[in-house]
Amino acid sequence: MSNKDLKRVTGLGGFFFKCEDPNAISEWYKNHLGIPAGPYGWSFEWKDKDGNDGTTQWSPFAANTKYFSPSDKPFMMNYRVHDLEALLNVLKEEGVTIVGEMESYAYGKFGWILDPEGNKIELWEPVDSEL
Repeated sequence: MSNKDLKRVTGLGGFFFKCEDPNAISEWYKNHLGIPAGPYGWSFEWKDKDGNDGTTQWSPFAANTKYFSPSDKPFMMNYRVHDLEALLNVLKEEGVTIVGEMESYAYGKFGWILDPEGNKIELWEPVDSEL
């Protein structure tokens, strides 16, 4: 498979943002916008065009979180990808800054990159990687 044939981003996996008081922000969103966030935020559930289940995570983080490092931006996007390992290899070949090492969990694999403006981007290959 050539680099141009590699399936890259397949959807929005999550939106993470810094705030002074994540609990108060979660409560505000719950009360005013109906987002029933818990300690880790909230997962929007949806179906893709083929009827497969998916989720997009919404999570407020403490203003002093190091999770977005080395970016100093107040947000981080998470994109769903099909084959994280292959994509990270291609991105490295293309000169994209890779942050840290790929990590694997029961719910998927994660990798991180920086865009040209220093925004940290989390790439997620969910266990249901066909999405």
